[in-house]
Amino acid sequence: MKLTWLGHSGFRLEIEQAVILIDPWLSGNPMFPDEKRAEAVAGATHILVTHGHGDHTGDALAIAKELKIPVAGIYDLISTWQTHQGIEGIGYNKGGTVDLGGAKVTMVNASHSSSIEGNEGPIYAGHESGYMIAGEGHVIYVSGDTDIMADMGWMGEYHRPDIGILCAGGHFTMDMDRAAWAARKYFDFKTVIPCHYKTFPLLAQDAEPLKRGLPGVQVIEPEVMVPISL
Repeated sequence: MKLTWLGHSGFRLEIEQAVILIDPWLSGNPMFPDEKRAEAVAGATHILVTHGHGDHTGDALAIAKELKIPVAGIYDLISTWQTHQGIEGIGYNKGGTVDLGGAKVTMVNASHSSSIEGNEGPIYAGHESGYMIAGEGHVIYVSGDTDIMADMGWMGEYHRPDIGILCAGGHFTMDMDRAAWAARKYFDFKTVIPCHYKTFPLLAQDAEPLKRGLPGVQVIEPEVMVPISL
């Protein structure tokens, strides 16, 4: 199983028979090198989005049309894209599980907001979400954009993820200290990978507080387009 950071909250996950692009924002992403785009999307089989904000959905439609691959996510947003953008979609909701190339992807709750840009302001885009991705003997918790929430208690107990991909940049999401507290309180991660940081000066620029807050846990600060074997 291989995970590659695309900057911000974007990841390329190679798991089972799938190559899943999670929240792919490449064009205009200050962290992503434009010359690496072909490498980032090569062989992708699915796109998975956590919510409608442009820093998570930025290239989802373009890649879906280019590669003719489905986009999975919250029903409201996906059905709108199917109707108006002509993409192949896998729309579902909290508690639902879909099979993406052998990986079992369950949608779980997040605490944030979700919209897409409209001519007269933000347009509702369904509820924000996270995912539990099971495959190759691991369960990965992709938090999406969220703060600490009590739902993490049952999510950790029920799904038992061993790998956490956690938003931790602060301002728009939980910060490094809050992410570390949530990981200690609700989960038993062996590995934690922070995201939604470094992109802008407003966000955290390193993960040292997360590392300090999680003794005994492997905290990996990812590098853009450098694969991590898990």
